[in-house]
Amino acid sequence: MADEAGKDIQMDATHVYREETYTDLKTGSLRKMVPVTAEGELDPTRDPIYTAVAQVMTPGGVLPLSSEIPGAKTMAEAMAGFPAAIKKALADLRTEMETMQRERASQIVVPGRNETPPDLLAR
Repeated sequence: MADEAGKDIQMDATHVYREETYTDLKTGSLRKMVPVTAEGELDPTRDPIYTAVAQVMTPGGVLPLSSEIPGAKTMAEAMAGFPAAIKKALADLRTEMETMQRERASQIVVPGRNETPPDLLAR
């Protein structure tokens, strides 16, 4: 059965990218996805994709943030767009966390659900 599921997995040779990473060793990283052909040669018909990557410290630990930098075609444009992309990723994270908190708060409370069963109290 596992072999059958694996038969459908194929890479799309028309959308292959080479990944490059750049960092300032302080704030975060820029990930550049360079379009290449199936042979690994540079594909000039497609633009590179830049992504801003950073981490935020929370009481629960470190959370990764990443967001595509729309419209960036050069490294300079990507660096200029880095702050806005990270702010967007942080805003998206806050929204997601607020949604999760609302969903948890609105869960149906079942009486006795968190109580110790009576047969265990007698022991």
